[in-house]
Amino acid sequence: DLKRSLYPYFKLTQAVRIGSLEAFSEIVAKFSPVFKQDGMSSLITRLRHNVIKTGLRKICLSYSHISLKSICEKLKYDSVEDIEYIVAKAIHDGVINASINRKSGTVTSQEKFDVYSSDEPSKVFNKRINFCLKLRNEAVKAMQYPPDAHKPKRELEETEEKDEEKEKEKDEKKDKGKKKK
Repeated sequence: DLKRSLYPYFKLTQAVRIGSLEAFSEIVAKFSPVFKQDGMSSLITRLRHNVIKTGLRKICLSYSHISLKSICEKLKYDSVEDIEYIVAKAIHDGVINASINRKSGTVTSQEKFDVYSSDEPSKVFNKRINFCLKLRNEAVKAMQYPPDAHKPKRELEETEEKDEEKEKEKDEKKDKGKKKK
């Protein structure tokens, strides 16, 4: 029963993913009563823009240079002027990396810079590794106990007293040696 109730949404999702405006319109028309009953009709009408953007993105990835009229035909859209504004908005929003030549009525896709062909990723990766190693070393240093932390306090006091006595004896010997000279 759940599978049957979600079937219209599954088909709708496929149409959005593909970027087919024609398939999207057919599905919306076919399952319109279901969408209205679920209270999703206004949300689904807003999905139309996503379908257009997805289709436009696929077209721009496939073609480096294409006319606005051809985009209209591929998207099964009615108006070339509307497509020009939609393409301009998609460029402005960063959906596609292209430019519009209004005189010739064409869209030219611009190649994206391949970051992985440079040494930039290795530099960033190296920086992150160094940060993690530094953080680890600081954590290890913070977790270390003082040298005599395992000894009871009395033993520590006794060793400190012995060290002080030895220093006094050394100082006294030095003083005696200086007096003899």
